[in-house]
Amino acid sequence: MQKANYIEERKAIADRIKDLRIKSGYTSYEAFAVENGLPRKNYWRMETGENFTINTLIRILKIHDISLEDFFKGIK
Repeated sequence: MQKANYIEERKAIADRIKDLRIKSGYTSYEAFAVENGLPRKNYWRMETGENFTINTLIRILKIHDISLEDFFKGIK
């Protein structure tokens, strides 16, 4: 069985993560990562649509004080 890539879905999630950062006043992903105790490389991967763990996503959402439900609204 061939593994699915889910490229469009990953891109939509990545865009939402980046949008949250920018709306929080961070122009740099590096500054956001450092100030919030996140590994810069791992955070950059999230913003570019690379694979990541659900724990990491939950951590990002807690930083932004947003629920999973609100985060995924409108993402298809």
